[in-house]
Amino acid sequence: MKNIITLLSLFLISTTVFAQNQQFLKVPKFNKEDLKKEKSEIDPKAPAELLYRAIHYRIDNRTGNLIKEYTYRVKMYEKDKSEDWHNLEVSLYDNNSGDREVLVNMKALVYNLEGDNVVETKVDKSSKFKSKENKYVTVSKYAFPNIKNGSVIEYHYEVSSPFTYEIPLIYIELDIPSVYTEYVFDTPLQMSYSVDFTGSLSPKYKIVKEDIIYGSQHKTYRFGYDNLKGFKTEKYVKNNDNYRTKIRAELHSTYFGDNLKMYTSTWEDIRKKLWDHDDFGALYKKDRLVKELLPAGIADEKDDLSKANKILDYVKTNFTWNYDNGIYAENGIKDLIKNKTGNDADLNLMLAAMFRSAGLTAYPILISTVRNGNLNLAFPNLGNFNYVVVGTEINNRFYLFDATSKQSQANLLPSRVWNNNGLLVKDDKAEVITMFNAKMSYGKYLTKAKINDDGTVSGTYEDKDAGLFALDAKESYDENPDKYKKQYKDSYAIDFSDINSSVKDNGDFESKMKFSSNSLIDNVGKKKIFNPLLFLHQSGNDFNETEERKYMINFVSPYTRTKKVEIEIPEGYTVADLPKSKKITTDDKEISYSYIVENKDNKITVTSEVKIASADYPKEYYPAFKQIWKVISDSESQVMSLIKK
Repeated sequence: MKNIITLLSLFLISTTVFAQNQQFLKVPKFNKEDLKKEKSEIDPKAPAELLYRAIHYRIDNRTGNLIKEYTYRVKMYEKDKSEDWHNLEVSLYDNNSGDREVLVNMKALVYNLEGDNVVETKVDKSSKFKSKENKYVTVSKYAFPNIKNGSVIEYHYEVSSPFTYEIPLIYIELDIPSVYTEYVFDTPLQMSYSVDFTGSLSPKYKIVKEDIIYGSQHKTYRFGYDNLKGFKTEKYVKNNDNYRTKIRAELHSTYFGDNLKMYTSTWEDIRKKLWDHDDFGALYKKDRLVKELLPAGIADEKDDLSKANKILDYVKTNFTWNYDNGIYAENGIKDLIKNKTGNDADLNLMLAAMFRSAGLTAYPILISTVRNGNLNLAFPNLGNFNYVVVGTEINNRFYLFDATSKQSQANLLPSRVWNNNGLLVKDDKAEVITMFNAKMSYGKYLTKAKINDDGTVSGTYEDKDAGLFALDAKESYDENPDKYKKQYKDSYAIDFSDINSSVKDNGDFESKMKFSSNSLIDNVGKKKIFNPLLFLHQSGNDFNETEERKYMINFVSPYTRTKKVEIEIPEGYTVADLPKSKKITTDDKEISYSYIVENKDNKITVTSEVKIASADYPKEYYPAFKQIWKVISDSESQVMSLIKK
């Protein structure tokens, strides 16, 4: 599925492979013919195409700063389908301690063809929109004007950064095709970097060697790619970006004068770096600082798991996550106690400290969130991580905790953290651990309906979630209750009213509402024809890919989803025909589906249930899912009819 190559070890011997006419960092002159192109030769259906793309990172000899240069030339074929390219976004980082990134050069314009003349429209820098993403990152957004079908946009900008430890990750494969893409990284020999190359594509042109550049000895990494197709995503994948070809680098060591300084290169090196850091190890070891926070009686709790759960409940009830991710605390425990809010590291490092102060064995675990991408286990580096959770050993069992979610429990963590692996940071060693969600989630959807004399259908609908489904639903509701309620109408195209959502005593999240619709029944003569699942039926097949599956199939959690609809038969009508019931199960019992229709006591009852026994499956399971999802689609597309007596 994925090839992993660490270039530092791969290219110990200088390698030079490139075509005779190919030159790195040489931007081709603008070609009027590009404006006349009507479609991509690589992918005729692509709404846009990269004509030229160059990413150039270099360490400046004079200032020691990292210079980040980006040059793009993009062809627009269908402007309404390529809106991601209508703006240029530049992110600048400020550590709030005197070091910050600066935009030192920017040029952006749009080319159009009017008649036979090329018309240039420059981006007005004064019209930029600036937003503060968080306390560290500011994003400036520049809108490209006068974009039409056929336009070519071009931009070049440079950022000077004092942060040289981690070289930004660059995806070679994007969603649109690329005529030419190149990546260049130049570093003085005194600064040694580990370069991480992940993915399935090999560069057509590559140079990895020592050379005299900018007047001194440098190590240069140069990779060029011709005629790249747009990256194809697949459904039921945690993060498709995990499978894109990408490059990143991290500082391994420096050697200035006679002073050799090593940076992280093993998991143990990472632990040592974090152990005494003021915003990490020094925090979670402050047992005394948090001991007085423990509510009366918790420390005397005899059952350790019950004690841990009560401490978790205290933290998530009294402190709130500010939605910032990081492995270092933003505020520290004293400020967190005072202001009641902090990032994931603030909350979970304090949680670990409280566990320890109560006599529990607890350690922080570094992870990379699902959105941040998988850990590269062959490339230990601190830059992989962006989140902290807590692990505890209780009665010879290991439990995971995360205080950022109000709904979390022991081993019930938000979807964002279930990303295969983590680094357990103990007092004396670091261990890579496997993290997988084995806890079953449940979704139960109950509709009680009545067919009215005027042909409308009205009734009640209940949506009850348990496990991870409940946790995710509650987080979504807390973020925006109005948007959460609106999703029902958007999903089912039904008028819902009196929507009430609440958390039950057992942690389930439940929403109840009323509904009414005049579009669920077709009246044909004396017959009323309708789908007995009403608005809950599934008509499409999510497993409908025609090409061979490439990636693992992921559901985040094993689950059971049950849909039940009860319909009262109106007076004066009788059932003319019923849909056929159906059951299907794989030989290994991993996937099963049942569709049962019953007619009893003047009531139609339909129950549809799908069970998935594991959170992850190898790609070889795709045909089985495709078959069962077709059965689901076919079964739930059936209609029934009532006939007037």
